[in-house]
Amino acid sequence: MPQDLGTVFYFDWELRFLHFLQSIHNPILDSIMLFFTNSGPIITILILISIVFPKTRRIGFQMLLASFISQILINNELKHLITRCRPCWLEPGVKLLVDCPNSYSFPSGHTSGFFALATAIFLSNKKFGIPALVFASLGAFSRLYLFVHWPTDVLSGILSGALCGVLSFLIIDALINIFRKKNKG
Repeated sequence: MPQDLGTVFYFDWELRFLHFLQSIHNPILDSIMLFFTNSGPIITILILISIVFPKTRRIGFQMLLASFISQILINNELKHLITRCRPCWLEPGVKLLVDCPNSYSFPSGHTSGFFALATAIFLSNKKFGIPALVFASLGAFSRLYLFVHWPTDVLSGILSGALCGVLSFLIIDALINIFRKKNKG
């Protein structure tokens, strides 16, 4: 936990909901939520594999760009502007399954990243996009279950991530059109 708690702001319902989630912990749910919250290396491998194959290259580059945009805008900029405390900073007595993060809470960087990727996939391929959105939703929920984010952090992460995914889709689409026009002319 950082020296400065930042802005201590939350709604009562958020804390009640997080405490409810703490009451339903069990070994099976714990394992599932830990898998989703720690899935970064698997996602990185999937992005790299998708870039290698021509059929999935566009989606791979969209995911890479969406992830980059989300990282820069959310984790490197927005969190430092808003400086919202995390629930685990406010209640250090809650037993955590993960280390309490040192970065500020709002919006959820994990959730933004999950939804940036899922949206980028969905916009190009609904067949892969729907499971990606389900995966992203479970990843987002894991952040609440693990007591490291407020529900409004996660909701804002969903919205900001979707925006990053749309932005990456539009940028890659524009670049593809530019290269097609250059190759035709």
